[in-house]
Amino acid sequence: MNFFQRQRDVRKLSRRLVLLFAVAVVAIVAAVDVVAVFVFGLSKQPASVVLTLLAWVSGLVIVVIGLTSFIRTRMLRNGGGGKVAQSLGGIYVPENTADPRLRRLRNVVEEMAIASGVPVPEIYVLPDETGINAFAAGFSPADAAVAVTHGALERLNRDELQGVIAHEFSHVVNGDMRLNIRLMGTLFGILVLAIIGRLMLNVRGRNPVAAVGLALIILGYVGVFFGRIIKAAVSRQREYLADASAVQFTRQSAGLAGALKKIGGLTEGSKLKDGRAEDVSHMLFGEGFSFSSLFATHPPLVRRIQTLEPTFDPRQLEALSQQWARTPPVGLAEDEALGLAPAGRPVLPPLDARVPVRPADVVASVGSAVTPSSPAHRTAGTILESIPAPFLDRARHPEAVLPLVFGLLLARDPAARANQHAVLAARYGQGLADAAVAESDALAGLHPVLRLPLAELAFPTLRRRPRPAQEAVLACIHALIQADGRIEVFEYCLSRLLHRELYEAMHRTSPWTGRRPPLEVTNRAVATLLAILAQAGAPDPQAAGAAYLAGLGQVLPGEPIPFDPPAAGAVALEGLWPALDGLDGPEKEFLVGGMVTVIGHDGVMTVSEIELLRTVCALLHCPLPPLAQARPEQVVPDQGSRS
Repeated sequence: MNFFQRQRDVRKLSRRLVLLFAVAVVAIVAAVDVVAVFVFGLSKQPASVVLTLLAWVSGLVIVVIGLTSFIRTRMLRNGGGGKVAQSLGGIYVPENTADPRLRRLRNVVEEMAIASGVPVPEIYVLPDETGINAFAAGFSPADAAVAVTHGALERLNRDELQGVIAHEFSHVVNGDMRLNIRLMGTLFGILVLAIIGRLMLNVRGRNPVAAVGLALIILGYVGVFFGRIIKAAVSRQREYLADASAVQFTRQSAGLAGALKKIGGLTEGSKLKDGRAEDVSHMLFGEGFSFSSLFATHPPLVRRIQTLEPTFDPRQLEALSQQWARTPPVGLAEDEALGLAPAGRPVLPPLDARVPVRPADVVASVGSAVTPSSPAHRTAGTILESIPAPFLDRARHPEAVLPLVFGLLLARDPAARANQHAVLAARYGQGLADAAVAESDALAGLHPVLRLPLAELAFPTLRRRPRPAQEAVLACIHALIQADGRIEVFEYCLSRLLHRELYEAMHRTSPWTGRRPPLEVTNRAVATLLAILAQAGAPDPQAAGAAYLAGLGQVLPGEPIPFDPPAAGAVALEGLWPALDGLDGPEKEFLVGGMVTVIGHDGVMTVSEIELLRTVCALLHCPLPPLAQARPEQVVPDQGSRS
């Protein structure tokens, strides 16, 4: 199942959630009406009186449930995934942590983010939970958080931890998190009667409030029953898909199966002690509570293992349980025994390594961390380990990150750099401006393939800054790239990715919301995008025109839109995003295929073409994994580098 089909399935699950919610509300209203008939002695009243009173009671219950669900969903959406993790006692894992276990966790998450083409999420640890579990929360990848228990951190080796994190990343990539947030808000609404009843029971004094509270608690169990049914109905099948996606991400099932075996073989299992964790039970990697099979949010553990390892014998869990009762597993020790400890720094392939281009393969890789030619997680690991440690340290440091990011944007042309230095000095002072210039000089020797990944690793550190500081960073970046009136592809990609990520993290919505424009406007936007891509990859106008027509014929067959690349180059994309992001799933699938056809028309992809493709896909919310290394692009005189 590809990413676009998965998106359609998530929308179907959302519609199922609405239907189940409506059924639950009807059941709760009916139960309240029955109680009202007996409490108010309506059985002897005229039908008109009964209907009027029941209409008022039913309306009040519906308003309370609907309003509570709406408010709760808005609060969860505005709080981001980090708020969910913090509500369960989660402790944030600093970007520059030196703790070996936390460093290993952060490395795995960062590697998976690069591999899957999504922003690096916030990372939390639940220090009081000894069971092996994890969850991903958030309304979009830009405000996502991944949380793991202390037990997972302590007991899992790197392969197993990677499998668990890959499972959670599948929820991030496939849009499950947004559904989970809506589910949490919806369930809170149908449980509100029980919550109100508990509060009323705590009222002191002899009055009927306590009796009403008891009645509401009893009625609230109708909501509890339907809430657990809804969780099970919506969540169970998604866990199978997440397991399958995790195997795609890591290209091996042993790690994920090993984590599930440790859940089954250790006394703590995957259970959570915090009672509030039931709110997120449908988000968890493993079953967090002892529910009956009717209410279980996850498939049976043995069945999940056998899906990954068909020859697995359930009796092995008993042997493992006895072994681990004597000597519990320690993840870091297993890493050393298995040779999973960090090795020497890898060497990136030479820049003239050519990338064969097949549009169908690239489309299939969207939303997955795998390419047919080379597993994307290996490419991501190579990229992450190839970035010099001093740059990584500064990307993760709250104070050093600004000069680093600004340094990535400084031009090589002396006049343009002087203008940019003046912009920085005016906004942040002479010291930071000088530091950014020094960073730019140091970054000059960085492998071109590593520039955007380094910037993406710095984004989480920028997200931790106060909102006014984030707004100031966005404004400064805009001023920097406009300093000389010319914007390179890399500058545009970096500035646009950073703006998208910070904006969505702050506002919980896309920068371009609104109704979809008319078809003619959308078609023109698609044609302009393809023309920009063709111009960026082919300095010869005739070759660029041929590449454009090949892509246009795939996306908009029969549309006679001539090749007319805008003089502004990549900057012209600014006016296109609302139309392009407004396309539905199948249309985006065709568009991605058309883009790959254009930039791969000559059979290869350059570094800049890959950067532009990944940026466009990210802004269209179609995460693309790293494809491979590419040769240096040929400098085009009218839009080339500022050398």
